[in-house]
Amino acid sequence: MRQNLLALVAGILFGLGLCVSQMADPAKVINFLDVAGNWDPSLVLVMGGALAVTLIAFRLVLKRPTPVLASEFKVPNASNVDRKLLLGAALFGIGWGMIGYCPGPAITALGFGLTTPVIVVLAMIAGFMAHKLIFEKTA
Repeated sequence: MRQNLLALVAGILFGLGLCVSQMADPAKVINFLDVAGNWDPSLVLVMGGALAVTLIAFRLVLKRPTPVLASEFKVPNASNVDRKLLLGAALFGIGWGMIGYCPGPAITALGFGLTTPVIVVLAMIAGFMAHKLIFEKTA
């Protein structure tokens, strides 16, 4: 229960951060991605701040023998760049550039009562399901 409550608090804090930084506003994101036109560089500061916090926090957290609420750390260890990774990254980038939403901001924007984030989240769920049907082999 405590783990779920802390996850909820972390998610709310993350969503508030997305709103304050305007990353949940697709127009702001699209202007950031439009480097040849009406470029808005302000999200570079948001991303830089997030990267700085992550670099410091990961070093501190991973010095612990175990996480506070789990028995072990689950850190990705894959280092190969393959076709599936490149295709997924390309699809993510194309989708983000077309509509201005990536998963976190899309879920956050559901609270705004707009139609577009609902469509984006439903499309993400459909993508998850398609991936499971295509790539995950069941016994």
